[in-house]
Amino acid sequence: MGRAVRNGSPLPARGSPDPTTPHPPPAPDDPAAQPAVRDPAAAADRDPAVQHPNRAPAAPAQPALRDPAVQHPYRGQAAAAQPPRPAAALHAPAGQPPFHDPAGQPPRHDPAAQRARHARHAPWPYTRLDVAAARAAGHRPHPVRQFVLKTRSRCNLACTYCYVYEMADQGWREQPPVMTPATFARAAQRIAEHAAAHDLPRVDLVLHGGEPLLTAPARLAEPVDAVRTAVAEAAPRTRVTATVQTNGVLLTRGRLAALAAAGIRVGVSLDGGLPAHNTRRVDHAGRPGFGAAARGLRLLARHPQSYAGVLCVVDLDQDPVETYESLLAFAPPSIGLLLPLANWSDPPPGHHPDRTPYADWLLAVFERWWHDGVRRTRIRLFEEIIALLLGLPTTTETLGLTPAATAVIETDGSIEQADSLKSAYEGAAATGMTLDTHSFDQFLDHPGLAARQLGRDALAARCRACELVEVCGGGHYPHRYRAGEGFRQPSVYCADLQPLIRHIAAAVEHAVRNAAAQAPAGPTGPPGTPGPGTPAHPPAVAS
Repeated sequence: MGRAVRNGSPLPARGSPDPTTPHPPPAPDDPAAQPAVRDPAAAADRDPAVQHPNRAPAAPAQPALRDPAVQHPYRGQAAAAQPPRPAAALHAPAGQPPFHDPAGQPPRHDPAAQRARHARHAPWPYTRLDVAAARAAGHRPHPVRQFVLKTRSRCNLACTYCYVYEMADQGWREQPPVMTPATFARAAQRIAEHAAAHDLPRVDLVLHGGEPLLTAPARLAEPVDAVRTAVAEAAPRTRVTATVQTNGVLLTRGRLAALAAAGIRVGVSLDGGLPAHNTRRVDHAGRPGFGAAARGLRLLARHPQSYAGVLCVVDLDQDPVETYESLLAFAPPSIGLLLPLANWSDPPPGHHPDRTPYADWLLAVFERWWHDGVRRTRIRLFEEIIALLLGLPTTTETLGLTPAATAVIETDGSIEQADSLKSAYEGAAATGMTLDTHSFDQFLDHPGLAARQLGRDALAARCRACELVEVCGGGHYPHRYRAGEGFRQPSVYCADLQPLIRHIAAAVEHAVRNAAAQAPAGPTGPPGTPGPGTPAHPPAVAS
């Protein structure tokens, strides 16, 4: 496949065994007999001002309903900001604004203030990337394929580490608690317009928050129905898929039935399968949320057609194998193991230049998963690394060089970049664009998104020269941030990613060699001659 890894860890060739087929354990017992979970959704739907039955409206010292969201960063200690680096390869002409913001934005979307904030915190890409020059040099924009609809900006949990509510960006305070029907109708029109313009075979919707299940069951599918109707009219060849990402506390038979009827799959965020793993996941009175989430997951496990999987952030304080095996009790079809959202100015817990604690944690899980005998679940991080090692396409934005293709639509109709950027600085995800004033084609030329579609050209020189660049891809974009410099550093997890990738490469190559050695003899060759579909030679290893 034309690539090799030096220093003793070759890239495996095509033809290795497929580790992706899940073999989930039997579903747990019916949770119908479990105690009922108090459901604040009805009150929230009656009055959007009602944020939580146990809490008054937000105050600066104690924010109102917050978000477990899709990823759960554990914060580290902020480092002092560094002076900006010299200008990078792609420059904007002197004096040129980093991007165009036409007049007419709502008052709180001040284009000048947004430009100044981006320029101060992240010169790359906001003052050093000339998108027009990049286009002239041959970089073509990739259409948006995933649309995250923030149907709720408040949450029934108050997780102590949430990136939406507890990290740098506090923009949730200015968002309406609920996305209105008019807003998701406008979103549907814009999504359909984009799908038709680019003849997209598929678009993926994610209902997100806040906690999207605060919506009453009868209304959960309304945003998805609106998008499907608009897309069917404007782009009939485009298929629309939908998932909802939830903390699981409000999963009930009624909600699952409504979601299943609309073809909306369910992903759940959890820190592990035991109460001890979830001490940071509490409600607004400080009470643990694990019991209700576990009941919801047991119910979801009995509906595999609706079950998308579980997301879990790596917590160095927890035993990795115990965390993995405890999650298997909920029969997830897939597990997403996420590195905590952190960066060079706010490094993750345990970060040290001479240690690799996150690689050690993840490799303990990998060894247990890889040698399990049966594949009881998929672990997306490991499968993505394997696919990238084999030169196969992936859809991940956390590894590899796949162009970013996600847009976030806030409850007020603002178009933003990926939520994970909220871990970097106030307003890091903002674009100054709204559904009323901008199309998603205009969003493609925003420098924040354009930088994430440039592949190698957007990476630090050290990353571009690295032999693992096609697999690592410089790491997850928010992990590259340094205050005053922006997003053109190697990942803050660089030291962990390298041994993780090399170890997985060696494991896959070993499996390939074993498969070749055990293959039946070819029609003319001696025992051990590779059979059809088995590489005749091991992957090349450079000295």
